[in-house]
Amino acid sequence: QLHQTMSGKNELAETLEVVQKELQEKESEMKREKSEYEDRLLQAEKKHQDALREANRKNEVEIEACQDKMNSLEHFISSQKLEIEHLKSDKEQLNNSLKEANQTLGELLKSKVR
Repeated sequence: QLHQTMSGKNELAETLEVVQKELQEKESEMKREKSEYEDRLLQAEKKHQDALREANRKNEVEIEACQDKMNSLEHFISSQKLEIEHLKSDKEQLNNSLKEANQTLGELLKSKVR
């Protein structure tokens, strides 16, 4: 019976050793897979960051172009307002000159009639 017990113990020890080896192999494989997933995650994050940086760069260029266009339009509007003010002033001067000319003409006509 002692022999059977020792034999059983040896079998259990061998089985335990096999199971421990399998667990170590599984653990090694899981560590390797984890490392691969972490590498893939880092690559994906880097790709994502690169894409974000590129999108931000394009947006900044577009924003700058829009700001330039807006500044140009504001300058154009400002120059048009000045032109309108000059035209109004010229119109007022012409109206005044026309009134004076009409008054002078009226006076000339009156003195001619007399």
